[in-house]
Amino acid sequence: MGRELARVVHNTPGCVLAGGIEAPGSPYVGHDYGTLFGVANLGIKISDKPDAVLPLVDGVIDFTVPAATLELVKHTSTYKKVHVIGTTGIGPAGEATIRWAAEHATIVKSGNFSLGVNLLAGIIKKVAATLGNDFDIEVLEMHHKHKIDAPSGTALMLGKAAADGREVSLAEKSVRSRDGHTGARKPGDIGFATLRGGSVVGDHTVMFASDSERIEFTHKAQSREMFAIGAVKAALWAKGKAPGLYDMFDVLGIKE
Repeated sequence: MGRELARVVHNTPGCVLAGGIEAPGSPYVGHDYGTLFGVANLGIKISDKPDAVLPLVDGVIDFTVPAATLELVKHTSTYKKVHVIGTTGIGPAGEATIRWAAEHATIVKSGNFSLGVNLLAGIIKKVAATLGNDFDIEVLEMHHKHKIDAPSGTALMLGKAAADGREVSLAEKSVRSRDGHTGARKPGDIGFATLRGGSVVGDHTVMFASDSERIEFTHKAQSREMFAIGAVKAALWAKGKAPGLYDMFDVLGIKE
């Protein structure tokens, strides 16, 4: 994603690729960012020091891991920068840290920056509210074998949309795994099934199943470029906005 983001930023009118940050000890530290995504040398050396990069930029697009994001958000808060967060798998304590940082930084956070997925989440919320508990809800997702968190951030985002539609807590209603004699499915549960394998970018299906019919909504990602395009759109939207915690519904103007 780092290469994909850099390429899209470089090719987007109104954007300038101004820096790159890697973890200390990364073999990419000191390399020119341009050569890593297949263009001429840009004169931008990848750094392992956020404080050396942040004064030079308007914002940061961050698709990393929770520990890195939670460290970086402290710096973007200090410098009052735009921080677009696509990192998934952040726990409750980390989410609290991000909310704290959003008092000073302009943060756009989403489990998925795809236009299609965000539109789908809006649809799922409305469908869940309309159908009610006569329909069981299951979320099925598949990603490449290297993905490290499960369920995916997108799956959880879609599950939360369904829970919000029913006005219930996803934390109280989600079922993340089934194994052995689990007993009958409880009414109102929102189930998650996770598949991993190959090079799948990301497939998500939300199923609404009653005793007499089943409705399925599916989104399939064709390439990682769509995530980068959405994240860059979010960064451009956020420039000049007041500090706060925003999401892609804000960016796309599809808030209810």
